[in-house]
Amino acid sequence: MTVKIGLVGFGAGGRWFHAPFIAASDECELVGIVTRSPERQRLARDEYPAAYICDSLADLAALGVDAVVITTPPQTRKELVLEAIALGLPIVADKPFAPDAATGSLLAETAERAGVLLNVFHNRRFDADIVTARSVLESGALGALQRLELRCDQDDPSSIEAGPQGGLLRDLGSHVVDQAILLAGEPRRVTAHLEWQNLAQGRTDVGFVIAVEHASGAYSTISASKAYRLESRDLKLLGAAGTYVSDYSDVQAEAVVAGERPAGNRAAWGYESDDRWGTLTTADGTRRVTSEQGDYTCYYDAFAHAVVNGEAGPVPAAQGVTVLRVLDAARQSAAEHRTVTP
Repeated sequence: MTVKIGLVGFGAGGRWFHAPFIAASDECELVGIVTRSPERQRLARDEYPAAYICDSLADLAALGVDAVVITTPPQTRKELVLEAIALGLPIVADKPFAPDAATGSLLAETAERAGVLLNVFHNRRFDADIVTARSVLESGALGALQRLELRCDQDDPSSIEAGPQGGLLRDLGSHVVDQAILLAGEPRRVTAHLEWQNLAQGRTDVGFVIAVEHASGAYSTISASKAYRLESRDLKLLGAAGTYVSDYSDVQAEAVVAGERPAGNRAAWGYESDDRWGTLTTADGTRRVTSEQGDYTCYYDAFAHAVVNGEAGPVPAAQGVTVLRVLDAARQSAAEHRTVTP
């Protein structure tokens, strides 16, 4: 069965990070797109001529879609998710899927009571550097993970969602915190520092450093920025038996923005160039580690399987709530200058 997907929103997220990967999945069909902007309607028609252009989520439901993706601005997501739950439609909610953990829990519990599948779009679990790092961990070459260092600096100040409901912690922070939990396990204590700027829409956090103590015994430091004219991705895994280090580029995002698409090209999609492969150092010496494939399409393959087979999906809402608990704790920690239990 091919799952018919309706996409609500065709801004940067919908256009670059959802639609191309829905279209590339053999398990999915992009049948409708909700956008009210005339310019975005034109882009949607040009890029996905087989999809209906709709004005509302109700219009999508009338098309007979099997599931919907909510990728509108964060302040609109709660009501749209609740509307989709009321319609009985399985949902992918973009990150952050709620402004805080309490709201996220409300959405997760409402979906569970209604028997509706709700997943969060933490697609960056499928970045090439994260997939490769997981493979290194699972190989056992590092022994028990002791420490994770994860840094993601982007030279992109114009994309910061400014104002009290925005900020980098809720945006990029959602991704890197999810990646750290994926690699190091359940969070137990959080200590954080936030960096602020007064922007036109209000005081906004534009950078952060978060330290997380994990139930596994590992310790992670996670940092990100968009305002400092710095472009860098750095990942370090320090294990009892050695260290793995990488500084991959943002392979898939760069390709999509450049006009490339995974559809028809999945076998070659999402690999880091060999000059940026990571290195693994153990008692046996140092060797380069071949890039694993990064492919956000895998998220939609897994979501479609969940819709058809009644599975939990690639990122169940409860996992999204765990990320929100860490973000809430980070904000509290930075404000109160203390360690917080999420």
